[in-house]
Formats: sequence, C-alpha cells, structure tokens
Amino acid sequence: MALWQPGKTVMVTAVEALPGRDRSMAVPERHAVLGTALVPPFPAGVAVAIFGMGCFWGAEKLFWTAPGVYSTSVGYAGGFTPNPSYEEVCSARTGHTEAVMVAFDTGKTDFASMVRRFWEGHDPTQGMRQGHDVGTQYRSAIYVESAEHLAQAQVSRQAFQAVLSRAGFGAITTEIAQSTTFYWAEPYHQQYLAKNPGGYCGLGGTGLRCG
Repeated sequence: MALWQPGKTVMVTAVEALPGRDRSMAVPERHAVLGTALVPPFPAGVAVAIFGMGCFWGAEKLFWTAPGVYSTSVGYAGGFTPNPSYEEVCSARTGHTEAVMVAFDTGKTDFASMVRRFWEGHDPTQGMRQGHDVGTQYRSAIYVESAEHLAQAQVSRQAFQAVLSRAGFGAITTEIAQSTTFYWAEPYHQQYLAKNPGGYCGLGGTGLRCG
C-alpha cells in the first residue's frame, strides 16, 4: 500500500517517463495455484483481457478463483516505461497501472463474465486511487485485444454507470482501450496471496451488482 506523495495522482507524459530497460522480467513458468502457463502462447480457445483495479495482489486472486479462468499473472500496463520495476511504477513516473492479465477459456466462460467480475470487484469511480491506495498506478482500466471486446466493455460501462448512479455514486473513471504492452511484474508478486494468505488484498468495491 503506497503512501500519498505530491504528484502521485498526476499522469506522467511520455517525455517525462523513466527510460526503463530492454530486458523483460523473468517470471515463473507455471501458475502457483492453477498449474497452467503464466505467459503466452496459451492453448486454442483461450482469450486474454487485462484489468487494472487497484492493488494487483487482490485483483489477481479475484480472477484466478473465477470459473473458466485458465491463468492469471500480474504486471504493469497502460504506461510508457519499458520493463519497469515495481519501485519505478510506484514512483508515478512510468505511467503504468498495476494490472492483472486474465486468460480465460471461451468454452467455459466469456468476456462478459470477466468484465462483470471486474466492475463488481472494485469501485471504478475513484480516479487515481482505489480505497487507501493513492496514485496513478491504482487507476481503474480495461485493456482488450479485439474490437469486439472493446465494444462490449464500453457497453458494460454504460450499464454499470446506470446502476452506480441510482445508488448515488459518481462517474466511472475507468480507462478502456485496446491492449498496449503488458510488462510482467517481479516473481514475488505473482499469485502473491496464495504465497502470503494473510497479505494485503486492497479490494473494496461498491457492493453493487451489474444486474
């Protein structure tokens, strides 16, 4: 959980971002819980979506427990710095948000189910924070691979906004876009809550359901 610092809620520009590095992060070959591959290529019929919803430890567990999910991993998305470290992302000088890559079996579940879990698992109206975690790396985001999923995510945002508005919440601030490069986080972050059952989760949510 990051402490508030001046400027942590202001998005860095590409020019201001840290330079990063060429070498990608080495991660475990297998998921610590599911036993599946952590990094693509995945089997035929497995689709991928990337979700940012605050601290990625709790977000990853939320998805690896979902029916039909083949694999999950945590990393950094939506920013500028290539192959950033956790410390660099927490400095708010990379532009990335903490994110979970969700690989799901389309024969057992669908993108709509993944998005529903995303909306109901956090509060998407908080801007550059999630609960007590404050900073650009905690912003809400959905990154997708296909135009079809992009359209579905946008429609689902409108539907959930109606639910939130009726309950007195503000406007959804979730960033929805085509996927950019996903940079895997350090090995100790992968399936963190399976390795540290009493660890910090960070997810709160609104207590509301999409429908």
